[in-house]
Amino acid sequence: MSGDTIVAAATPPGCGGIGIVRISGPAARAIAKAMLGAVPVPRYATTATFADQDGRPIDSGLALWFPRPQSFTGEDVLELHGHGGPVVMDLLIRRALELGARAARPGEFSERAFLNGKIDLAQAEAIADLIDAGSAEAARAALGSLAGEFSREIVELGLRVMGLRVFVEAAIDFPDEDVEFLDSPEVRERLADIAARFGRISRAAAQGRALSEGLSVVIAGRPNAGKSSLLNALAGHAAAIVTEIPGTTRDVLRERIDIDGLPLRVIDTAGLRDAADVIEEEGVRRARSEMRRADLVLYLIDSGIGAAPGELETLPQEPPVLLVWNKIDIARPPDDSRPALAISALTGAGLPELRERLKDAAGYRASDGGVYSARRRHLDALARAEGLVQSAAARLAERASFELVAEELRLAQQALGEITGAVTSDALLGAIFSSFCIGK
Repeated sequence: MSGDTIVAAATPPGCGGIGIVRISGPAARAIAKAMLGAVPVPRYATTATFADQDGRPIDSGLALWFPRPQSFTGEDVLELHGHGGPVVMDLLIRRALELGARAARPGEFSERAFLNGKIDLAQAEAIADLIDAGSAEAARAALGSLAGEFSREIVELGLRVMGLRVFVEAAIDFPDEDVEFLDSPEVRERLADIAARFGRISRAAAQGRALSEGLSVVIAGRPNAGKSSLLNALAGHAAAIVTEIPGTTRDVLRERIDIDGLPLRVIDTAGLRDAADVIEEEGVRRARSEMRRADLVLYLIDSGIGAAPGELETLPQEPPVLLVWNKIDIARPPDDSRPALAISALTGAGLPELRERLKDAAGYRASDGGVYSARRRHLDALARAEGLVQSAAARLAERASFELVAEELRLAQQALGEITGAVTSDALLGAIFSSFCIGK
């Protein structure tokens, strides 16, 4: 596909003041000449008329030309900044297709930037995380990773592991000096430094994953337990209708909430009971479906009424369930040995502690810096690499085969390379970039 030229709208669908069409590839120069009459001055915004095949104007606006390799993708890139109407965007894209371009796949511009060495894989993923950021803290973490902060830490850690591996392989050639090597302060210092770096990077990456992925929280319970009132209290506005009539909430209601920078997807559900009609029955079915998919379930019980016989025994083991006694402004929760939290969604009592419990569930703590935008695969690769280094250290302590130690360090280095894309596969690239929006 290196010879293909791709085109897509780089702005969201719909009407807007400005719409941007991005073209990248070897035919971009010819397309610029055909549509604009000439290739614009590189990296300067040039006023231009965008013409169709008969020379009639499609639109007028700004044209930007980025010749390879000094462009985002590393290829010739043309950007047309016109009026942001869907018809105009469609006409500009159609004209580029007539001139030899093809429609870009999701994330293909970023994929080409990675394949052409302009960014590494962690930076490419940070682009999507920045676009999808659910809070200011998440955006800052993604911007730091996009600037290469996370990648530099991973590369430096990989170099430290490689240095120890070289040291071990060098010792293989001198078997009579094994004991001196094992007792060497340099080996102990290298292992301690690597272990400290793993710990620091893993903590920062775990925080970043919490910021980028957030937490999916389902509020469940019997009718009139105060589920919608709790959603409103967490959201800070009347997101859900609240009445004293049981069964007011019949469908799933979703709300995005930010708690100290942690993005939450909070889902209010229909009250769990034997449904009175087919509509409520469907609401209860959807509620149970959302509970199964959640990261955490807040199960509310009215403190004044208590739990129904056998109600708590039917709660699922997975995902985790936090039992919440609501309406403590009216009645005290009954004595119960189960771990629980007592709140009043009406007065706000207990809500600060609930917010802390939500952050604990996500493994998140507010930070002034040093957080990287990270994903589950990054944490998995870090954990594998750290485990291999620990295994290598144990073999050294046991005076095991140096060849096995060197192999485990090589595999650890390879696991770290998966994060930045130094070691990767086509399947992984396809999975990552297919989640991007078209035009990025």
